[in-house]
Amino acid sequence: MMVSVAALPKTLTISLPTDRLKSVGKSLLAPAISLTLALAAWYAVSMFMLSESRRFLLPPPHVVFTEALANPAKLEVMMRALGVTARVALTGLVFSAVLGVAIAVLMSQAKPIENIVYPYAVVLQAIPVLAVVPLIGLWLGYGFSARTTVCVLIAIHPIIAMTLFGIKSVDTNLQELFTLGRAGRLRRLWSLQLPAALPSIMTGLRTAAGLSVTGAIIGDMFFSQGKPGIGTLLDTYRARLQSEDLIGALLLAALFGVAVFTVFTVVQRITVGRWHTSAQ
Repeated sequence: MMVSVAALPKTLTISLPTDRLKSVGKSLLAPAISLTLALAAWYAVSMFMLSESRRFLLPPPHVVFTEALANPAKLEVMMRALGVTARVALTGLVFSAVLGVAIAVLMSQAKPIENIVYPYAVVLQAIPVLAVVPLIGLWLGYGFSARTTVCVLIAIHPIIAMTLFGIKSVDTNLQELFTLGRAGRLRRLWSLQLPAALPSIMTGLRTAAGLSVTGAIIGDMFFSQGKPGIGTLLDTYRARLQSEDLIGALLLAALFGVAVFTVFTVVQRITVGRWHTSAQ
């Protein structure tokens, strides 16, 4: 009995996309269910638990959509403000990444530097940022620089901690192999420690990405000079009791945060996902 070889590629061509679609469908099923439940709970609280006179505190989803997100004038204002916040967040994230990795590398190469610097990094993480914000305003003014500084203060610690952890977690056998090869400190760092620490670095960056968005919104709320960000709008809508606009702006900010986190998740899978299990 002869089997048609030409038919095999067609079978594979049909089955592979089908399996991929099934995998994508399964990954989207849980978020879709949770979103549906969240909307149902939102409707239940707004329509049944709040009286009509108090419903302005939590308008139902369709009111938020029609009054805020579907209103071209309001949406334009929100998107323009979100662009300002995005620029602050991304700038703060870049500074956090460069400074965080550099500080972690220095600490990993010299124990005295780690003993001096790391306690201050822990203290910086432990101090509430809101307590430091007034000082930042006094020192740097109330514009873009101050907002970016808030982002850096919030986002830098995960990068330092994860980079230092990754460098120190290099396999001992590989360390001994480089020692036998008489590798210098710079070659060991560049060829062994940093590549081995890449999964940890990417995890720190992914965490810092979300924190930088939080820092940008906090900076918007406290530093009003310059173009208003999404945090400025949130504070304004809160003061005016514009609940529809407040929730609409909050949803846009949340979507931006999720988008940034997703981008870094994809980057992590591309850079280390093929050879390291932490990115699977």
